[in-house]
Amino acid sequence: MPVPRLTALTLLSLTAGAALLSLGLAATAPVNADALKWGDAPPFLPPGAQLAVLDGDPSKAVRITLRLKMPAGYQILAHWHPTQEDVTVLSGSVYVGMGDVLAKTGGTLLKPGGFVALGARMNHYAWTDEATELQIHMDGPFEITYVDAALDPRDKK
Repeated sequence: MPVPRLTALTLLSLTAGAALLSLGLAATAPVNADALKWGDAPPFLPPGAQLAVLDGDPSKAVRITLRLKMPAGYQILAHWHPTQEDVTVLSGSVYVGMGDVLAKTGGTLLKPGGFVALGARMNHYAWTDEATELQIHMDGPFEITYVDAALDPRDKK
């Protein structure tokens, strides 16, 4: 399998660090949704998504909790993570599929309250037909490796 790109981890670390600082919260402080500080998602995701860090430091080997907002028509091509990713749909809906290539005939529609546990190193992909917000729990550091490295958004000029 390809080795995860350290540049993505570095960029996510900077993004996550800025998000944590802007939240001004301790790791265990309660927070309501209207107080979250959103920023552009790191460049390892296609442009258009927003990310908020609720807990943990995505650059470290700790449990992390993130929120991800995706616009309608958003796609995350086939990729994997070195640790399990647990995803809950908070609003909107998302299609999730398993495999090496995004195939819109092979996804399962998850609606608000829907959940999926994506095992470590499991190739998966996702897309939306409407604006969607997810909550993601995983063990860091947060890393992403695209199945087809040529389609990695970090390589787009």
